[in-house]
Amino acid sequence: MAALADPEEVRAHLIAAAAAGESITYAGLLELLGHPFSRPRMRQLCALLGEADAIGAALGEPPLAVQVVRQSDGLPGQGWWIGAAREHGHAGPWEGPEARAFVTALQQHAFRFWSENGTVRPRRPR
Repeated sequence: MAALADPEEVRAHLIAAAAAGESITYAGLLELLGHPFSRPRMRQLCALLGEADAIGAALGEPPLAVQVVRQSDGLPGQGWWIGAAREHGHAGPWEGPEARAFVTALQQHAFRFWSENGTVRPRRPR
């Protein structure tokens, strides 16, 4: 399967959403990247989200992958909880009020950071 997108393109979309104070669904982000939703594409997207967060971490920026959520409950998927959530000190449940509070705190940090620091414009889908 061909490359889904460039990590910087993914970052640009996430930064724009964060500056607007919004989370985005996996399907919505895939659509912005010019792809319909499928499980294989979602797996590729999750790898790109990790790359995008690694770029941001190297620059001293807050994580962005936390704002990519499932449409069903507004929380990140399992891969995020196994990797990034633990990196940020969360070892609790992946659902319910504690999970929601943890996600909301990380999202609000990114929203504040990007609303105060400006954005970059995402490239148009190919």
